Amino acid sequence: MAGVILDKIVKCYGEIETVHGIDLQIEEGEFIVLVGPSGCGKSTTLRMIAGLETITSGEIRIGDQRVNELQPGERDIAMVFQNYALYPHLSVADNITFGLKLRRTPRAEIAKRLQTTADILEITPLLKRKPRQLSGGQRQRVAMGRAIIRNPQVFLFDEPLSNLDAKLRVQMRTEIKQLHARIPTTTVYVTHDQVEAMTLADRVVVMNDGRIEQIAAPQELYLNPASKFVGGFIGSPGMNFIGAELRHTDEGTVAAIGDKTVILSPDQNGRGVAYVGKRVSLGVRPEHFALAQAHGPRENVYDVVLKIVEPLGVETLVHFEMGGVDVVARLDPDERLSVGHTVPIYLNASRVLLFDAQSGHRLPER
Repeated sequence: MAGVILDKIVKCYGEIETVHGIDLQIEEGEFIVLVGPSGCGKSTTLRMIAGLETITSGEIRIGDQRVNELQPGERDIAMVFQNYALYPHLSVADNITFGLKLRRTPRAEIAKRLQTTADILEITPLLKRKPRQLSGGQRQRVAMGRAIIRNPQVFLFDEPLSNLDAKLRVQMRTEIKQLHARIPTTTVYVTHDQVEAMTLADRVVVMNDGRIEQIAAPQELYLNPASKFVGGFIGSPGMNFIGAELRHTDEGTVAAIGDKTVILSPDQNGRGVAYVGKRVSLGVRPEHFALAQAHGPRENVYDVVLKIVEPLGVETLVHFEMGGVDVVARLDPDERLSVGHTVPIYLNASRVLLFDAQSGHRLPER
């Protein structure tokens, strides 16, 4: 296996630039996930690593080798596609070993690798079947087997679970994670599903409009998003953003939201000191709201009217208006809540994040 380096990678289609000089260093054995909305450039970036798209400028290195001019077959990578790309007239065994046969690998070596791969993926009973006789999850295992048997330096996955139903996606996600634990090959995985990204990755690369917004471990990304885009994209539901004006009072720095105020924590005082008198966005995760208790804190408690109540078993999501925007809170499922009721909601100001209202970037440290 080998690391992958992207150095100032640009991709243009005619005069339209779609990837804007991205830099990324992937360590040997690391599982990296590129995530973002449709059109953000994540699949284009993956295809440039694979050699399926030409690079307009910049450099890609796999291990110690510059691969810009190399054909896909010369890069020692293996790719798993969204549509599986299986040959319908070949058996599972022949689909998996097709690439080795093209390379004139000895028969004994092919048989040995096939058995090892089938054992890892638990598909030995399927080897004589044709793709039409397989379920979606089984076809995905075959596509993964075709990649594994090559023993490449890098695995590339292009939204491999998007054609599966929700339950099977969860199962296959677990299997991919277990597979990487057993075969720790450098992996670059593309998805638009932030849950996949968070559960699979060692580090997540959040892309937006052909640029990298942030690179971080999943938990760091969730707790400390660098921008409103990252905070809103990562998490389900995403982070709430409430417009406010910072003011200095005897109680410290407060955020004025219409006729309401949020008394900020000392840490946020430090971040917001240079923004007093200016507009900011308060970033609040849904779980950082709670129903106010009779003997709990009295500051940062607001009476709100519930617009939507979504009981989900393990939790209840409620929607209400705050500062003229729709806000989602994650509450205890045992609470009896109804649309139209007015309830006291506590906002945990120590978990509030502050963002520049214009640029969307997180406010810097003092």
